[in-house]
Parts: sequence; C-alpha cells; structure tokens
Amino acid sequence: MPDREKLQQQADIVREQLEKHPELPLEKREALEKLAAKLEFQLELEPATQSPSISDDVTRAAAEFDAEHPVIAGVLRNIVNTLGSIGI
Repeated sequence: MPDREKLQQQADIVREQLEKHPELPLEKREALEKLAAKLEFQLELEPATQSPSISDDVTRAAAEFDAEHPVIAGVLRNIVNTLGSIGI
C-alpha cells in the first residue's frame, strides 16, 4: 500500500477512535479532530509543500494519549512513522 494511502487509512482510524470513545474530554476530542483535519489537508498537498511540523504535532498528541488511551497513542505513532517514510 502506498504511504499516502496508508496515511489516509490512519487518519480514518483516528476518526473511528473518536467515535468509539465518546468519553474523551472535550479538549482532547477537539485536539484529535483538528489533528485529523490537518492530516487530511496534508494529504492534499504535494510532498514538497508539506509542513514538517505535522510530525511534531502528532508526536505530542501521542504522548498526551499514551497513559489513558494507548490505542489512540499507537495509531498516532503509526502516523508519525508513515509521515517519516514519505519525507514529512
């Protein structure tokens, strides 16, 4: 599977996790929604115009979710790996 397709699939998984975890505090839910939207926006850009800060944002989010929501943190770490493999 090409990396960009894999990244889209992982962004979809983030959205699914939001649906599966309605108990997430509003602040964390909004942060994940913004992150998913940012990922989807990045997918529309050409690789040369993509911002490397998205990797930092996803890494920070993974650290925030690590203790209470390890599944979400794992998905976010997979996204960081995929971003790295496509040069972001």
